[in-house]
Amino acid sequence: MPYKEKPIIKKYFTIGEVAKELGVATSLIRFWETQFDFIRPKKNAKGNRKYTQDDLKKLKLVHHLVKEKGYTLQGAYDHIKESKDSIDDTAEMVQSLKRIREFLVEMKNNLP
Repeated sequence: MPYKEKPIIKKYFTIGEVAKELGVATSLIRFWETQFDFIRPKKNAKGNRKYTQDDLKKLKLVHHLVKEKGYTLQGAYDHIKESKDSIDDTAEMVQSLKRIREFLVEMKNNLP
């Protein structure tokens, strides 16, 4: 039986990695930190931000609400605060639906 390597799951991401993942500028990530009090990445001794998987989920949710759904910053903030208990579920659902959409688009493009 061949040996299967476990995928490496990063614990921390740099602001550049987060910005690339979301397709936005690093300055926008820093701005969102000032607007959404639940986004607080850890900082190392040099002051560099280190984002966790949880931070990334929250930022993806903010990105989805603001950039894709057209919410204002205040509207996104209010929406997230009202549904605080379901933030993780919503963020995971959005990511899952995006993966399904990408899969379906890929299938469509591969049709003869």
